[in-house]
Amino acid sequence: MFDLEQLKERRDLVDNIDWDMTPEKAVETYLEWGTGWSRKGEAATVPGQESLYFVIYDWEEPPQVTLVRRDSQGMDEIAKVPVPPDLIRRAVSEAGRKPGVGVYAITDPIRAWLKEQLGA
Repeated sequence: MFDLEQLKERRDLVDNIDWDMTPEKAVETYLEWGTGWSRKGEAATVPGQESLYFVIYDWEEPPQVTLVRRDSQGMDEIAKVPVPPDLIRRAVSEAGRKPGVGVYAITDPIRAWLKEQLGA
């Protein structure tokens, strides 16, 4: 598992992060029980198709985001990046869900902070 400094050095990963992917869209795209099949063209259709994207696990301490790689076969955690706690709290609050019970997409402020940190 990479940390922020190690991830910065892996341009092959950083340059391929899908900044718009969300946990919900990943399920729709890569898992057969998602709704991607009904959206024609959005579902993964070829072996090897994958996405790299960040998620928030709101139960983690310290507050951080996790870079995951998702394909139709599963998901791997690639890196953990500590993020300012106020950004995580705001993201969970804006999602309208109760803290401590979910997986969330990153928000625009977190995306901007990560891009700055990673030089993306």
